[in-house]
Amino acid sequence: MRDPDHSTTTADGRIINIWLSGANDGNTLVFHRGTPDPPAPWPEFEQTAMDLGLSVVSYARPGYSGSTRHTGRDVAAAAADTVAVLDSLEIGEFIALGHSGGGPHALACGALLPGRCLAVVTVASVAPHPADGLDWLDGMAEENVVEFGHAVDGEDSYRSFLQNEIALYADVSADDVVAALGGLVSEFDKKVLTGEMAERSAQNLRRVARDGLEGWLDDGLAFVAPWGFELDEITTPTSIWQGRHDKMVPFSHGQWLAAMMPQATAHLLEDEGHLTLLANRLRDILADAIETAGV
Repeated sequence: MRDPDHSTTTADGRIINIWLSGANDGNTLVFHRGTPDPPAPWPEFEQTAMDLGLSVVSYARPGYSGSTRHTGRDVAAAAADTVAVLDSLEIGEFIALGHSGGGPHALACGALLPGRCLAVVTVASVAPHPADGLDWLDGMAEENVVEFGHAVDGEDSYRSFLQNEIALYADVSADDVVAALGGLVSEFDKKVLTGEMAERSAQNLRRVARDGLEGWLDDGLAFVAPWGFELDEITTPTSIWQGRHDKMVPFSHGQWLAAMMPQATAHLLEDEGHLTLLANRLRDILADAIETAGV
């Protein structure tokens, strides 16, 4: 994990740490990482973004990797934090890309920053909870069913659960990361969770264990509370990617998001999982982000 390239202070006095990669002067892509997935080097992502002329900005959400915790934050708060980050870098327009738990935060940018946010692309994004017409837990691995049950029960219950979970990741290695994630990893995802991806995943989990649970905690609490915006408020061009073989965020979440945003382009893929989307379709997804933004 390299040190941040930049940091900024928000109006309420919080520090946000920022990492930069990709092209130096290309169109800006703000990459909202998953949960719990702090910013970390990702050579393939960075090189592909550079090849496509994208300048990538990643920031540690509050509570992750040295960014000050923002107690009680909702998903919508990501829009103001993104503005603070981009203003500090003197960047105007941008594309928002969110993977997994980063998806809702990318959608917040589309809803609350129209015009400045040129496009939103979600990859295996979780849907709001509760959601009319969606059995939110159906198709999730038991590990996530249990976790989100604690999140719904409130901060005390969720914190106690995460304290036990995070301890399991303190010494996780690439060789045992699949076993550590258990049922969260589908058979499709196991095929790509090897080599460099396994090592990067293990490093990220160890980093979360070292940094503490506040970012993970506040992400989870925000997902099961009102997000602070409605999906039908989103006029920003949007693209939704979801794989059928996803045990972390079920396929039905992507279907539901697509149904709620009929103006969005949906890529609902029968032969992908949670991790394989970015492993197998990275160039397609980044190219789609450019096309969706019209830049």
